[in-house]
Amino acid sequence: MKTENTVWHLQEVSKTQRSKQKNQKPCLLWFTGLSGSGKSTVANAVDAMLFDLGCHTYLLDGDNVRHGLNGDLDFTDEARIENIRRISEVSKLFLDAGLIVSTAFISPFASDRKMAEDKLQEGEFIEVFIDTPIEVCEQRDPKGLYKKARAGEIKHFTGIDSDYDIPKSPAIHVETAKHDIETCAKQIVQYLRDNGFVNA
Repeated sequence: MKTENTVWHLQEVSKTQRSKQKNQKPCLLWFTGLSGSGKSTVANAVDAMLFDLGCHTYLLDGDNVRHGLNGDLDFTDEARIENIRRISEVSKLFLDAGLIVSTAFISPFASDRKMAEDKLQEGEFIEVFIDTPIEVCEQRDPKGLYKKARAGEIKHFTGIDSDYDIPKSPAIHVETAKHDIETCAKQIVQYLRDNGFVNA
């Protein structure tokens, strides 16, 4: 719902100017995958590589955001949708600042990922599918969440009793069960270089 009686205030410094100053093209790397797939780990590695290249970036991690901005949301389908909506709006602001933004969220619903894409300019949204079999994710289970979900202690857990819409045509397809983190991160950074987002 939009607030009534508000008008968008035009800023003196444009997105194009901010991007030119940073010598990069802003974009949103949208990491999606099951819990334990390696989203946050790969996103962190990519962010570190980009930082070393002199890029201006920011990483929005799902768990971290739920400690603050989205701390009032649970994990029902409705709350997940609102979680993604808020992150999409925050990401859009960061892109307006000329940054390369990474978001690491399960974001299980294809419709929500499409909503995030539709908020941005064409070509800015880059879907990164961290494709890791649920068996591998469950073996890793770094936070013990699968164990709790199997025991019925956690409800609406993606992959167990809540659906995950597998991306049909992601821009980048990463398989953490087959490659180490550095290789996966380099794959993503190379994509950014090949497509003109990173000039370093």
